[in-house]
Amino acid sequence: MKIVVCLKQVPARDAVLRLNAAGTWIQETDLNFEINEPDIYALEEALRLREKHGGEVVICSLGPARAQQAIKEALAKGADRALHLDDPAFHSLDAHGAALAMSRALKKENPDLVVTGLQSDDFGWAQTGVILAELLGLPHSTIIMEIQVSGPTLRVKRELEAGWFQWIEMPLPALLTIQSGINKPRYATLKGIMAAKNKPIQKPTPSDLGLSVAELAPRQKITKVYLPVKRGQTEFFEGSPKEIASRLVDKLKNDARAL
Repeated sequence: MKIVVCLKQVPARDAVLRLNAAGTWIQETDLNFEINEPDIYALEEALRLREKHGGEVVICSLGPARAQQAIKEALAKGADRALHLDDPAFHSLDAHGAALAMSRALKKENPDLVVTGLQSDDFGWAQTGVILAELLGLPHSTIIMEIQVSGPTLRVKRELEAGWFQWIEMPLPALLTIQSGINKPRYATLKGIMAAKNKPIQKPTPSDLGLSVAELAPRQKITKVYLPVKRGQTEFFEGSPKEIASRLVDKLKNDARAL
C-alpha cells in the first residue's frame, strides 16, 4: 500500500508575528517554523496504516529550502522517501496552484491513498486537499477521525457538528483530510534520525512536471493583512425601563448586529 502524506511547514504556534512592509503577509524572517499540526496527525496515521498493511509512506511537501527541516523530521519518524517541490515558481501559490503542482507530482506515484491535514495553521483555507482530490480524480472525504482499510475499500469516520459523527465506505485509491486528535503522534528516535540522512528526497522542477508559470498563476491573492483596530465605547441609556429596553434592542439589532 503506497500512502502519500502532503505536509506543510508553517510558522511556529508560539512565534511572534509581525506584518511585512507591504502589509500583504507576515514578516517571515527570524521566525521559527514547524510542521503544520494537522499534517503531523496525517503522517502518524499513514505510518500506522503502513505498519498494519505494509507498503511505503511518501512525503510530498511544497515550500522553500527551509521546508527540508520538516521533511527530514517526517523521514526520521519513519517515512520512506520524499518529494520536495522547491522552486521559485512554486512559491506564494494559492490553494489551487499548490494542489495543481502536487497533483502533477503524485500522478507519477500512483498512490493507493493520499492523506493531508484538514487545513493549514497559517492560511486555514481547508481547500488544498479537496482540490487535489479533484485534480487527481480521486474520491475524497474530510475531517477524518478514524480509518479502517479492508482490501480495496476504506471505511472512515467523519467528525460532524455538535458532537455527531458519520461513517462512510469508499473505494481505494482515495484522498482523506485528517482532523487533529485522530491519534497520538510519535517522536523521532535517534535511530530514525540517523536513518533519515540516507533516505532519498527528490526535487522535481516545474518543467519535470510539465507545468508553466501561467498554469501556476494564483487565482486569488491576499491584498491586505491588518491588525483589528481596538475600539471601546460606553453608552448610557436613560429613561423608563420600557424605553431603555427598546433602545437596547435597536442597538443590538442594527449597530452590533447581535440579533
